[in-house]
Amino acid sequence: MVFYLPESVETATTLEEMSPRQIVAELDKYVVGQSDAKRSVAIALRNRLRRQKLSEELAEEILPKNIIMIGPTGVGKTEIARRLARLTNSPFLKVEASRFTEVGYVGRDVESMVRDLVEISIDMVREEKVNEVAEKAEQNAEERLLDLLLPPVPAQRSDKVPPEDSDRQREQHQRTREKLRVQLREGKLDERQVEVDVRERSFPAFEIISSQGIEEMDINIKDILPGLFGQRSKKRRMRVSEAMEYLIQEEESKLIDMDQVTRIAVERAEQSGIIFLDEIDKIAGRERGHGPDVSREGVQRDILPIVEGTTVNTRYGMVRTDHILFIAAGAFHVSKPSDLIPELQGRFPIRVELHSLTVEDFIRILKEPKSALVKQYTALLETEGIKLSFTEEALEEVAKYAAVVNEQAENIGARRLHTIMEKLLDEISFEGPDLKKKNVRIDVAYVQKQLADIVKNQDLSRYIL
Repeated sequence: MVFYLPESVETATTLEEMSPRQIVAELDKYVVGQSDAKRSVAIALRNRLRRQKLSEELAEEILPKNIIMIGPTGVGKTEIARRLARLTNSPFLKVEASRFTEVGYVGRDVESMVRDLVEISIDMVREEKVNEVAEKAEQNAEERLLDLLLPPVPAQRSDKVPPEDSDRQREQHQRTREKLRVQLREGKLDERQVEVDVRERSFPAFEIISSQGIEEMDINIKDILPGLFGQRSKKRRMRVSEAMEYLIQEEESKLIDMDQVTRIAVERAEQSGIIFLDEIDKIAGRERGHGPDVSREGVQRDILPIVEGTTVNTRYGMVRTDHILFIAAGAFHVSKPSDLIPELQGRFPIRVELHSLTVEDFIRILKEPKSALVKQYTALLETEGIKLSFTEEALEEVAKYAAVVNEQAENIGARRLHTIMEKLLDEISFEGPDLKKKNVRIDVAYVQKQLADIVKNQDLSRYIL
């Protein structure tokens, strides 16, 4: 299996050509700092590619080296895992460990995370296949729509109509059809009404209550009893533009082999899936009594077989979890990784610590990443003709305020920059459409004017920031 990189990567065409150093450099474009965590995920990713070059017998024995990221909230744990998945075009699922509870208690079954991963993989592969057949589907839909706008000439008996008249009629029909095709492509027929055969919607899915808990199995009555329910359709009037969209979707469904999609998707989930287990620290700790904590160790023991490697029954068949990469993360303020049960600890051999963000990190986060906050707000306000510009000193001041509020209130890492920036630009965002002066320059004085009072008043900042 070869992983293809997004078009933004210019250094290599395929992931196989990228060294761990290049993978870290790619992650640096989106996440500031945390070099140790980036190194660990880059090595884990590279080991996956190395494994694929081995003999099938040996490759089966090499299991992924799962990772635990330890660090406060808002320092980039989730973003590193998410960007890694995008880089490899891998199915990626983020799930909070605290969502699960021990079997027998109210909560979701731990196996549902594997089912969700497979669903994500199915969507990814189907989208890829749609892109492959998009041109053909559009052509077929266009022909069907032209048949609706200009029905084909009915076949006539040759003994009643002279051949030259029949040929002339076909040529005229073809010329009219081509004129309609041009108008259709130019959008001149978008408002015209046509009648389309629309398939009736399927029956809703059922929820099955099993020994594992309540799980959505999406069982369709028409699938169970295909002879009882025929594929019925009904006529529906719609505009040409709507009809074109509907017909394209219908043609895409015809051109895509869903059995092949399922096979590829299940294999991709098994071989390159990534599950990000957030808030793993919330289920750490041994039983100390009765109450809400009673199921913590039970949840760990339920998660253990999934991480160790087991076979999960999904609506697309049996899925093995042996080679899915698990990345766990938690702040571990109260508990520590050693509070996890020994068996689960053993399945996360790599541990990396992510550090709290400094003022310098905040400045870099505001400016450097591809989707930096300053770029986001500048682009948003530019849609209304407002040209927003920040001085270097203003960005430094914003970073300082973010660091101060994190110290005084709860430390929520880089997420504090979102709240600070929203408060800073609140007035401009509100008055934006009515502003006469479209060039707005944010300097130190403006930052201090907007934020100084709130930062000074700690009680107020706890509510607002």
